[in-house]
Amino acid sequence: MIVPSPIATAIPEPLRALIDAGGPVMLILAAMSVFALTIVLIKLWQFSRLRKGGAERVESALNDWQAGRWGEAVERLALADNPLAGVVRTAMLGSLHANDPAALREEVERRAQGVITALRSHLRGLEVIASLSPLLGLLGTVIGMIDAFRALEAAGNQVDPSVLSGGIWVALLTTAAGLSVAIPTVVALNWLERILEGVTRRLEDQVTRVFTGGLQLDGPLVSSQQPPVLAPRIRHAV
Repeated sequence: MIVPSPIATAIPEPLRALIDAGGPVMLILAAMSVFALTIVLIKLWQFSRLRKGGAERVESALNDWQAGRWGEAVERLALADNPLAGVVRTAMLGSLHANDPAALREEVERRAQGVITALRSHLRGLEVIASLSPLLGLLGTVIGMIDAFRALEAAGNQVDPSVLSGGIWVALLTTAAGLSVAIPTVVALNWLERILEGVTRRLEDQVTRVFTGGLQLDGPLVSSQQPPVLAPRIRHAV
Protein backbone atom coordinates (compact mmCIF):
# COMPACT_ATOMS: atom_id res chain seq x y z
CA MET A 1 0.00 0.00 0.00
CA ILE A 2 1.43 3.36 -1.08
CA VAL A 3 1.06 6.10 1.51
CA PRO A 4 0.95 9.64 0.05
CA SER A 5 3.60 12.04 1.32
CA PRO A 6 2.60 14.83 3.74
CA ILE A 7 3.53 17.45 1.14
CA ALA A 8 1.24 15.92 -1.47
CA THR A 9 -1.68 15.67 0.93
CA ALA A 10 -1.16 19.28 2.03
CA ILE A 11 -1.66 20.58 -1.53
CA PRO A 12 -5.32 21.45 -2.22
CA GLU A 13 -7.03 19.25 -4.78
CA PRO A 14 -7.65 22.01 -7.41
CA LEU A 15 -4.02 23.11 -7.25
CA ARG A 16 -2.85 19.50 -7.47
CA ALA A 17 -4.98 19.00 -10.56
CA LEU A 18 -3.42 22.06 -12.21
CA ILE A 19 0.09 20.82 -11.40
CA ASP A 20 -0.72 17.38 -12.85
CA ALA A 21 -2.16 18.99 -15.99
CA GLY A 22 0.89 21.22 -16.48
CA GLY A 23 3.33 18.36 -16.23
CA PRO A 24 7.00 18.59 -15.20
CA VAL A 25 7.22 22.30 -15.99
CA MET A 26 4.56 23.04 -13.38
CA LEU A 27 6.51 21.04 -10.81
CA ILE A 28 9.65 23.05 -11.57
CA LEU A 29 7.75 26.32 -11.28
CA ALA A 30 6.20 25.21 -7.99
CA ALA A 31 9.66 24.39 -6.61
CA MET A 32 10.98 27.77 -7.79
CA SER A 33 8.12 29.58 -6.08
CA VAL A 34 8.88 27.80 -2.79
CA PHE A 35 12.57 28.63 -3.17
CA ALA A 36 11.80 32.30 -3.87
CA LEU A 37 9.52 32.52 -0.84
CA THR A 38 12.24 30.99 1.33
CA ILE A 39 14.78 33.58 0.15
CA VAL A 40 12.37 36.44 0.83
CA LEU A 41 11.69 35.19 4.37
CA ILE A 42 15.43 34.84 5.06
CA LYS A 43 16.13 38.37 3.82
CA LEU A 44 13.29 39.79 5.89
CA TRP A 45 14.78 38.11 8.96
CA GLN A 46 18.20 39.58 8.18
CA PHE A 47 16.88 43.10 7.68
CA SER A 48 14.72 42.86 10.79
CA ARG A 49 17.90 42.23 12.82
CA LEU A 50 19.17 45.63 11.72
CA ARG A 51 16.14 47.29 13.29
CA LYS A 52 15.71 45.18 16.41
CA GLY A 53 19.38 44.39 17.03
CA GLY A 54 20.48 47.67 18.56
CA ALA A 55 19.81 50.33 15.91
CA GLU A 56 18.84 52.79 18.64
CA ARG A 57 22.01 51.88 20.54
CA VAL A 58 24.11 52.82 17.51
CA GLU A 59 22.44 56.23 17.32
CA SER A 60 22.99 56.77 21.04
CA ALA A 61 26.65 55.83 20.66
CA LEU A 62 27.04 58.30 17.81
CA ASN A 63 25.50 61.03 19.95
CA ASP A 64 27.96 60.20 22.74
CA TRP A 65 30.83 60.26 20.25
CA GLN A 66 29.90 63.66 18.91
CA ALA A 67 29.52 64.94 22.48
CA GLY A 68 33.07 63.85 23.33
CA ARG A 69 32.15 60.80 25.41
CA TRP A 70 34.28 58.48 23.32
CA GLY A 71 34.72 55.65 25.81
CA GLU A 72 31.01 55.44 26.50
CA ALA A 73 30.29 55.36 22.78
CA VAL A 74 32.67 52.46 22.19
CA GLU A 75 31.31 50.48 25.15
CA ARG A 76 27.74 51.05 24.01
CA LEU A 77 28.51 49.65 20.56
CA ALA A 78 30.20 46.60 22.10
CA LEU A 79 26.82 45.61 23.57
CA ALA A 80 24.84 46.21 20.35
CA ASP A 81 23.67 43.09 18.48
CA ASN A 82 23.78 44.78 15.10
CA PRO A 83 26.07 44.07 12.12
CA LEU A 84 26.40 47.78 11.41
CA ALA A 85 27.58 48.46 14.95
CA GLY A 86 30.79 46.52 14.37
CA VAL A 87 31.74 48.71 11.41
CA VAL A 88 31.00 51.92 13.32
CA ARG A 89 32.94 50.64 16.35
CA THR A 90 35.94 49.89 14.11
CA ALA A 91 35.91 53.47 12.87
CA MET A 92 35.72 54.76 16.45
CA LEU A 93 38.54 52.56 17.75
CA GLY A 94 40.73 53.43 14.77
CA SER A 95 40.20 57.13 15.34
CA LEU A 96 40.96 56.87 19.06
CA HIS A 97 44.24 55.02 18.45
CA ALA A 98 45.40 57.62 15.89
CA ASN A 99 45.99 55.13 13.10
CA ASP A 100 46.98 56.06 9.60
CA PRO A 101 43.87 57.58 7.92
CA ALA A 102 44.39 55.66 4.67
CA ALA A 103 44.86 52.32 6.45
CA LEU A 104 41.86 52.99 8.67
CA ARG A 105 39.76 53.83 5.64
CA GLU A 106 40.71 50.55 3.96
CA GLU A 107 39.86 48.53 7.06
CA VAL A 108 36.49 50.19 7.51
CA GLU A 109 35.70 49.66 3.82
CA ARG A 110 36.68 46.00 4.11
CA ARG A 111 34.39 45.39 7.08
CA ALA A 112 31.56 47.37 5.52
CA GLN A 113 31.86 45.38 2.32
CA GLY A 114 31.56 42.16 4.31
CA VAL A 115 28.35 43.38 5.96
CA ILE A 116 26.82 44.57 2.69
CA THR A 117 27.82 41.36 0.90
CA ALA A 118 26.14 39.27 3.60
CA LEU A 119 22.98 41.34 3.30
CA ARG A 120 23.04 41.04 -0.48
CA SER A 121 23.44 37.27 -0.45
CA HIS A 122 20.77 35.15 -2.17
CA LEU A 123 19.35 38.15 -4.05
CA ARG A 124 20.98 36.74 -7.16
CA GLY A 125 18.77 33.67 -6.73
CA LEU A 126 15.67 35.87 -6.90
CA GLU A 127 17.00 37.45 -10.10
CA VAL A 128 17.46 34.02 -11.67
CA ILE A 129 13.96 32.91 -10.68
CA ALA A 130 12.41 36.12 -12.00
CA SER A 131 14.18 35.64 -15.33
CA LEU A 132 13.71 31.91 -15.82
CA SER A 133 10.12 31.39 -14.66
CA PRO A 134 8.47 33.16 -17.66
CA LEU A 135 10.77 31.28 -20.05
CA LEU A 136 9.90 27.97 -18.42
CA GLY A 137 6.22 28.83 -18.66
CA LEU A 138 6.63 29.57 -22.36
CA LEU A 139 8.50 26.32 -22.85
CA GLY A 140 5.67 24.41 -21.20
CA THR A 141 3.19 26.16 -23.46
CA VAL A 142 5.13 25.22 -26.59
CA ILE A 143 5.37 21.60 -25.47
CA GLY A 144 1.65 21.54 -24.69
CA MET A 145 0.76 22.98 -28.09
CA ILE A 146 2.91 20.37 -29.80
CA ASP A 147 1.11 17.60 -27.93
CA ALA A 148 -2.28 19.14 -28.77
CA PHE A 149 -1.57 19.28 -32.50
CA ARG A 150 -0.13 15.76 -32.47
CA ALA A 151 -3.37 14.53 -30.91
CA LEU A 152 -5.30 16.48 -33.55
CA GLU A 153 -3.24 14.88 -36.31
CA ALA A 154 -3.71 11.42 -34.84
CA ALA A 155 -7.46 11.92 -34.85
CA GLY A 156 -7.42 12.06 -38.67
CA ASN A 157 -10.83 12.73 -40.19
CA GLN A 158 -12.59 12.28 -36.85
CA VAL A 159 -11.45 15.62 -35.47
CA ASP A 160 -12.93 16.60 -32.13
CA PRO A 161 -12.63 20.36 -31.44
CA SER A 162 -12.64 19.63 -27.73
CA VAL A 163 -9.31 17.83 -28.09
CA LEU A 164 -7.66 20.93 -29.54
CA SER A 165 -9.29 23.39 -27.15
CA GLY A 166 -8.47 21.21 -24.13
CA GLY A 167 -4.85 20.94 -25.22
CA ILE A 168 -4.56 24.70 -25.73
CA TRP A 169 -5.80 25.68 -22.26
CA VAL A 170 -3.53 23.09 -20.65
CA ALA A 171 -0.61 24.49 -22.65
CA LEU A 172 -1.36 28.08 -21.66
CA LEU A 173 -1.54 27.00 -18.04
CA THR A 174 2.26 26.91 -17.74
CA THR A 175 2.62 30.43 -19.11
CA ALA A 176 0.19 31.74 -16.52
CA ALA A 177 2.06 29.84 -13.82
CA GLY A 178 5.41 31.24 -14.97
CA LEU A 179 4.12 34.80 -14.87
CA SER A 180 2.52 34.17 -11.49
CA VAL A 181 5.92 33.20 -10.12
CA ALA A 182 7.91 35.93 -11.89
CA ILE A 183 5.77 38.97 -11.03
CA PRO A 184 5.84 38.62 -7.20
CA THR A 185 9.52 37.68 -7.36
CA VAL A 186 10.38 40.86 -9.28
CA VAL A 187 8.37 42.96 -6.82
CA ALA A 188 10.09 41.34 -3.84
CA LEU A 189 13.52 41.71 -5.43
CA ASN A 190 13.09 45.43 -6.10
CA TRP A 191 11.73 45.96 -2.59
CA LEU A 192 14.65 44.16 -0.96
CA GLU A 193 17.17 46.04 -3.10
CA ARG A 194 15.58 49.32 -2.06
CA ILE A 195 15.93 48.31 1.60
CA LEU A 196 19.57 47.38 0.98
CA GLU A 197 20.23 50.79 -0.56
CA GLY A 198 18.76 52.43 2.53
CA VAL A 199 20.98 50.30 4.80
CA THR A 200 24.04 51.26 2.73
CA ARG A 201 23.24 54.95 2.98
CA ARG A 202 22.65 54.63 6.71
CA LEU A 203 25.99 52.88 7.22
CA GLU A 204 27.79 55.50 5.18
CA ASP A 205 26.13 58.25 7.20
CA GLN A 206 27.06 56.62 10.51
CA VAL A 207 30.72 56.17 9.55
CA THR A 208 30.87 59.75 8.27
CA ARG A 209 29.55 61.01 11.60
CA VAL A 210 32.37 59.14 13.35
CA PHE A 211 35.09 60.71 11.23
CA THR A 212 33.57 64.18 11.36
CA GLY A 213 32.68 64.06 15.05
CA GLY A 214 35.49 66.44 15.99
CA LEU A 215 34.72 69.11 13.43
CA GLN A 216 34.07 72.63 14.76
CA LEU A 217 31.67 74.56 12.57
CA ASP A 218 31.30 77.56 14.88
CA GLY A 219 33.57 79.73 17.02
CA PRO A 220 36.68 81.68 16.01
CA LEU A 221 38.31 80.83 12.71
CA VAL A 222 41.75 79.21 12.73
CA SER A 223 44.01 79.72 9.72
CA SER A 224 45.81 76.36 9.96
CA GLN A 225 43.58 73.44 10.68
CA GLN A 226 44.27 69.74 10.35
CA PRO A 227 42.15 68.41 7.46
CA PRO A 228 39.53 65.91 8.63
CA VAL A 229 39.82 62.21 7.80
CA LEU A 230 37.73 61.42 4.75
CA ALA A 231 34.95 58.94 5.38
CA PRO A 232 35.24 55.74 3.36
CA ARG A 233 32.99 55.33 0.38
CA ILE A 234 30.78 52.55 1.68
CA ARG A 235 28.61 52.77 -1.41
CA HIS A 236 31.34 51.06 -3.44
CA ALA A 237 30.85 47.96 -1.29
CA VAL A 238 27.53 47.21 -2.96
